[in-house]
Amino acid sequence: MPVLSSCGPLRRALLSLVVLAAAPSAFAQTAATVAPATQTVVRDIPRAASDIVVDGVLDEAAWAAATPIELAFEVTPNDNTPAPVKTTARMAYTDDALLVSFHAEDPDPSKLRAFLRDRDALYSDDFVGVMLDTFDDQRRAYEFFVNPFGVQADLIKEESTNTEDDSWDGLWESAAKVTAEGYDVEIRIPFATLRFRDTDGTRRWGATFLRVRPRDFRYQYFSNRVERGSKCLTCTFDKVDGFIGVKQGKNLEITPTLTMLRAEERARPGAPWTNEGTDIEPGLDVAWAPSPNLTLNATLNPDFSQVETDQAQLDLNTSFALFFPEKRPFFLEGADYFTTPLQVLYTRQIADPDGGLRVTGRNGGQAYGAILARDATTQLLVPGPLGSSFRFLEQSADDFVGRYRYDIDAYTSVGAIATYRAGEGYRNSVGGVDARWQKDEHTLIGQWLGSDSTYPDGLALRDTAPKGDALYLKYGFANRNWRFNAQHQKLDDGFRADLGFITQVGYDKQLLGGGHTWFLPKGSTISRVEFNGDWDITHRFDGQLLEKEIEGYLSARASRQGYYELGGLTRTRFWNGRMFDEKWGTAYFELVPWAPIKVGSFFKDGDALDLLASRTGHLFDAEPFVQLDIGRGINVNLNYTMQRLDRDGGTAYDARVFDGRLSWQFDPRQRIRLSVQSSDIDRHPALYDAPVLRHSSDLATQLLYSYKLNPRSALYAGYSEGGFEDDEVRQMFTNTRSLFVKISYAWQPG
Repeated sequence: MPVLSSCGPLRRALLSLVVLAAAPSAFAQTAATVAPATQTVVRDIPRAASDIVVDGVLDEAAWAAATPIELAFEVTPNDNTPAPVKTTARMAYTDDALLVSFHAEDPDPSKLRAFLRDRDALYSDDFVGVMLDTFDDQRRAYEFFVNPFGVQADLIKEESTNTEDDSWDGLWESAAKVTAEGYDVEIRIPFATLRFRDTDGTRRWGATFLRVRPRDFRYQYFSNRVERGSKCLTCTFDKVDGFIGVKQGKNLEITPTLTMLRAEERARPGAPWTNEGTDIEPGLDVAWAPSPNLTLNATLNPDFSQVETDQAQLDLNTSFALFFPEKRPFFLEGADYFTTPLQVLYTRQIADPDGGLRVTGRNGGQAYGAILARDATTQLLVPGPLGSSFRFLEQSADDFVGRYRYDIDAYTSVGAIATYRAGEGYRNSVGGVDARWQKDEHTLIGQWLGSDSTYPDGLALRDTAPKGDALYLKYGFANRNWRFNAQHQKLDDGFRADLGFITQVGYDKQLLGGGHTWFLPKGSTISRVEFNGDWDITHRFDGQLLEKEIEGYLSARASRQGYYELGGLTRTRFWNGRMFDEKWGTAYFELVPWAPIKVGSFFKDGDALDLLASRTGHLFDAEPFVQLDIGRGINVNLNYTMQRLDRDGGTAYDARVFDGRLSWQFDPRQRIRLSVQSSDIDRHPALYDAPVLRHSSDLATQLLYSYKLNPRSALYAGYSEGGFEDDEVRQMFTNTRSLFVKISYAWQPG
């Protein structure tokens, strides 16, 4: 790729880091030569003589012969103390599935906190689960959790980024029963859902079993010790041996989809509704794993409509594009394979694909992935030193992403990533390398990228052929009580990553930060207190100071699952040719005053810049929220934002945003959800030099029914409306409405 042909100082700096990370030294030993901090337990897992019926009743013969595992350690809030309640897990396997059960005792089962919820929404409940490092390399783990009503959650934990991603949805069965002693859970995970080393003999996996029990605090019990300050959770796992000759079947899944949409709109109140008829779109997704180490996915005419609406955000006094998370299934699966320190891939940039291919795999210490898509439109994120925005080219584009990572040893990994996007008169290519080294308390991360682009003249960009480099370096230290980090970023003014989410370029930034944690004695109302702070300075590519900032935060975790934080910030920033001083204080709290309700709020108060007017005023921001569970299956989630800025003797703007969700979960498969989102913005036109609307408001509602046999076999039916009012349209009126149905069915040939 042409972008990789030059070797400037930024690239040389990162290549030096890669060489240093890969070189043998006293600090980089192989995993086989490192003595573990605690004694690892190895358990033999038996083959069950017969399968189970997944009904939450632990009466099958398979459980009597299964290996028992006690969850003996309380790791939060206390430090590896004996668990005050007994939890016993059991594990066995059949030819084609892993079997796991839990018997979770509780002195008062009436205090169990659990509700019928949608998938991946049980984290505030009581729940149990297992984490599996199926390659036993301390890099990646599957997570399977179940609450006392059988609600599922599944995630992928990636150690290199210390993230847990619940966008992955595996196909597995679970059931649970509340009993007089607590609750029981049965889990059956087909081996076709997992990826692991392909071998004929005994397989060794890393595994831990855990239970979350929210009461006054959010208690966590594990089957192994987890040391405070540990930077590698999978490194603490015990081992399970077995799984000889297990079968994964054909590993083929075919999922046809059908989406029907009728959308209407009108330009003004009283005008007739117009539409383009009913849009009927068939589609097809195919997933095939020819080996446990490799997965292939293909999609034709995919339905990428979002069933779940995005969280409402206030887009008022900011110059940078807002981030919204990916929710489309084709891009969510295997997303962790493409993660790098700088966000080179943001799949929502692939806005309207006609089709796509994806491959992900692992082989020993190697992990790799690639995505190829044909996009019917071209969405661009145009960045700069002081802001960014989205623009569109009304033309198609071909998209490619390739990622490779190699784990040299237990501490060191190096990788490379490339993206390419091209259309008529348009091209953007990005390529680079990255490295990560982590041992004990120390972590060193680096990435270099280079880009080369060509844009059509019609976009009116200041540079239609930009080129540039990007460099990211970070050192981190963390132990049980202390943290320190130093960071350097430099992105040239011509750097572009059109398939990523990099909103600022043309700057270099240095940051120093750190913190300390105090753990209080067992039984205290407050379990821990933390202080965190940092100093950073940012310059534009021409040397102009953009920002100099100091901030600090003091937080505490307390009873009633409380979290409290006080903070402050002072900074000098450059905007519209001048320097401005800003300073404010912040406060945040959340707690569970009663079992079915969680409340909290964020506050900010101080001097802030009004970007549109280029003047400083007094800003007050309040963002309260309420989460309420009613009965077994009704959930209410309310979020409100109120922001006001006063200056020059008046209120420059007063903005309010509301996001409300009401869900009724009939059972683990069926749900009805109503969402209501609104915004109201009032401005004082006399306080602005440029014309502004005195008032604007909008309202959006959606009613959605869903029935899920499993994550990929589902029926959705919904109705949406949207409306607005402003200085010209003085009364709220509905200008859009739509009705849609989506059906998908995952078929797995025997």
